[in-house]
Amino acid sequence: MRPVAGKNPSLLAPSILAGDHGDLRKSTQEVENLGLRWLHLDIMDGHFVPNLTFGPATVAALRKDSQLFFDVHLMLANPDAFIEPFAEAGADLISFHIEAPVDHRKVLQQIADRDCQKGLVINPGTAPESVYPYLSSIDLLLVMTVQPGFGGQSFKEEMIRKIRKIHQWRLDNNHLFRLEVDGGIDMETAKRCAEAGADTFVAGTAFFKSAEKEKFIDTVESLS
Repeated sequence: MRPVAGKNPSLLAPSILAGDHGDLRKSTQEVENLGLRWLHLDIMDGHFVPNLTFGPATVAALRKDSQLFFDVHLMLANPDAFIEPFAEAGADLISFHIEAPVDHRKVLQQIADRDCQKGLVINPGTAPESVYPYLSSIDLLLVMTVQPGFGGQSFKEEMIRKIRKIHQWRLDNNHLFRLEVDGGIDMETAKRCAEAGADTFVAGTAFFKSAEKEKFIDTVESLS
């Protein structure tokens, strides 16, 4: 689903990080069977963030049996070295951190050259002004609402101001990117983020451990 001007329709993107790591294919299929369209895949290298997850081979294995839109989030110190492998593995969108020590415009071009949508990510402690020069060049801006590295963290309420500011820039400049949030997202925090301008919601633990997944989906996707 491509971005459109203004506020985009709300999307829920479950994070496979909170799925069953003994059977990620089953967790992916569960998301698809519930009628969702996006799957968020967190890629961590143990350097840029203090955790390890999985690589292109895992993404490629999941791609074989899924028609979901793969939203691949690279938490890597050297994302430029992994654009091609993840694109070949089946990523539809690849995002990387503004904090990564790389030439950001060059990496965005690498992503575009692989026919993937382009995303940037900003950590809680980073000023929103750091991403401003790139807003006309991206398909998605992910605001981390926890410090990245581990699932199950509590939502940082102060990130609402950052979401609101970036959304206002989007309106002022008629930008097309989706505004995604990730970290401590449940039905209540999703509502607060949506009020601030977010339209794409990554939920891991809260989604996969929910006994009311259909209600979760209906709540989030009604936030447009």
